Amino acid sequence: MSIQTRRERERAERERLIVNAARELAETEGWDAVTTRRLAAEIEYSQPVLYTHFKGKDAIMAAVAVEGFADMAARLRAARTAADGPRAALTAVAAAYTDFARERPALYDAMFTHAVDLPFATPDAPAALHAAFGELLHAVQPLAADDDPGILTETFWAALHGLATLTRSARLPPDLHAHRLTLLIAHFAGESD
Repeated sequence: MSIQTRRERERAERERLIVNAARELAETEGWDAVTTRRLAAEIEYSQPVLYTHFKGKDAIMAAVAVEGFADMAARLRAARTAADGPRAALTAVAAAYTDFARERPALYDAMFTHAVDLPFATPDAPAALHAAFGELLHAVQPLAADDDPGILTETFWAALHGLATLTRSARLPPDLHAHRLTLLIAHFAGESD
């Protein structure tokens, strides 16, 4: 192994360590607790070392968000591919999405509510963002009929995000969440007529 290869591997390991520490700290104490000083202490490196990897907290949060999109894509894919039929796939994806938002609130916030420097809805978006949206699209597309599948998927995603966010912030009673998902699926599956 060359010195250059070893250095690249060590750099990637440090970057992974920083992202994991930020993610864990955010999940246990919230994003306000994630500072470069605190992360440096957590990973036992100096703050200047963190700045050789990331410009600051916002860049770290963006890296966490990208990782979150990869996790979400995998979770949505597993739900979709385990389902039997288009309606079941849409139902499974909707449940997986809202479960993800409920179970990983800080990660979800990094992905969708905090301002992060990531290009969304463009060809320049990271592959993980495309993968997560793609899983929603795969679930919606078979039920799109004459509607534009991309726009319909954006609308479905917006509805899921709204349900997840409003339920989590106690704007909607959580005990009716399953019923709301059933209504949403019925409308998207064309069963509301």
